[in-house]
Amino acid sequence: MNWKFFSKNKKTTPTVKKSKTREWVDALIFAFIAATIIRGLLFSAYAIPSGSMEGTELTGDYLFVSKFSYGARMPITLFSIPFTEPEMYGAKTYWSGVQLPYFRLPGFTTVKNGDIVVFNKPSETGTPVDQQTTLIKRCIAVPGDVLTIVNAQVYINGKIVPSAPKAQTSYTVVTDGADMNPQIFQDLNITIVNQSAANTYEMIIPVDNLAALKSYSNIKSITPVVAPAGQYDAEVFPSNPKFKWNIDNFGPLTLPKKGMTIKLNDSTVTLYSTAIEKYEGNRLGKSGNGYTLNGQKADTYTFRMNYYWMMGDNRHDSLDSRFWGYVPEDHIIGKAMITWFSTDPNKGLFNKIRWSRILRPIN
Repeated sequence: MNWKFFSKNKKTTPTVKKSKTREWVDALIFAFIAATIIRGLLFSAYAIPSGSMEGTELTGDYLFVSKFSYGARMPITLFSIPFTEPEMYGAKTYWSGVQLPYFRLPGFTTVKNGDIVVFNKPSETGTPVDQQTTLIKRCIAVPGDVLTIVNAQVYINGKIVPSAPKAQTSYTVVTDGADMNPQIFQDLNITIVNQSAANTYEMIIPVDNLAALKSYSNIKSITPVVAPAGQYDAEVFPSNPKFKWNIDNFGPLTLPKKGMTIKLNDSTVTLYSTAIEKYEGNRLGKSGNGYTLNGQKADTYTFRMNYYWMMGDNRHDSLDSRFWGYVPEDHIIGKAMITWFSTDPNKGLFNKIRWSRILRPIN
C-alpha cells in the first residue's frame, strides 16, 4: 500500500510574505469596503443642522440611522464619491448621467406613525433622489391615513394624536414692559421669534419650561399662537385658494397608498398632481371637463407608491409636509435610533459636549 501522501517530504509552495506597504493597502481596501457596506446597508451617521425637531432632537445632535429597519434603499446615483456631501465647495460629488431605478431590500418593519425618520427632501427638483437634502422629521401619517389639523391639534382618522413629549410651539408673551434678563431665555431654551410691541413677543417655548417662565413677576400672559381656521396661507400645501389651509388648520387629506384609486377631478388633481406627475412620472392634461393621463383620456388614477406625512416636533419652526406635501417611499432613508454624540453650538469649548445625550435612544 502506498502511504506517500503522508510523506513529510511533500513539496509545498512557499508563502510569499507581504510587504508592510501591501499590508496597509489591503487593510485600507478592506476597511473601505466594510465601511461602504455598513453605511449603505446597515447604519449611517447624520447630524441635526436645524431646530425643526427641537425638544426631541437638538441642533448639534449626531445620530445613528438604521437603514435595515425599513429595508436599505439601493443606490440610485451609480457614480458618486463615497462618504461626501452631494455638493462640496460648489462642485457636485456625483454624476447623474446614469441612474438606477428605485429598489429597496426587505426590511424588518414599515414606517409607522410616530417614527422619527430620515429622508430626502421631496421638494427639490433636478437632483437625483438620493442626492437631495437629508431631513429628519416625525412621521405623522402613513399611507391611507386621513390627516386633519384643528387649531394646531393633529387628528389621524378622526382620533387625537398626542404631541411628542418634548414638542414645542410658539406663544404670544405679554410683559409689564420691564426688561428681561437675556440669560432667562438661554436657561429655558426659549427662542424669540419676533417682537410686535415694546411688551409683546412671539416666543418658541419648550412645554417643560412654560411654568418657569410664567413664574416671573413681569410676565402678564402667555397664550398659544394659532392661525385661525379659514385663513389661507399660500405657502401651505397645496398652495391653492380652493383649500383655505394653514399650518394650524389643515385638511382633511387622505395620504396616497400603493394600489389606491382616485377619481380625477379638479379637487383631486389639485391635491395629488405632484405625486402623479413628479414622483410617479406621469403627464396630466386637461381635456374639456375631464383629464388625460399620458395623452390618453382618464377618469381615475391608481397610485404606484406609498406616501407619508412628516412634521417637525417644533411645530412653528419646521419646514415640513405642511409646506411641500407628501414624502414618497423612495425618499425614505431610514429610522433614527440613537443619539451617539451631541454638542451645544452656543456653549464654550470646555462645556460644549451634552454628556446627558450621548448614546441616548431616540423616541
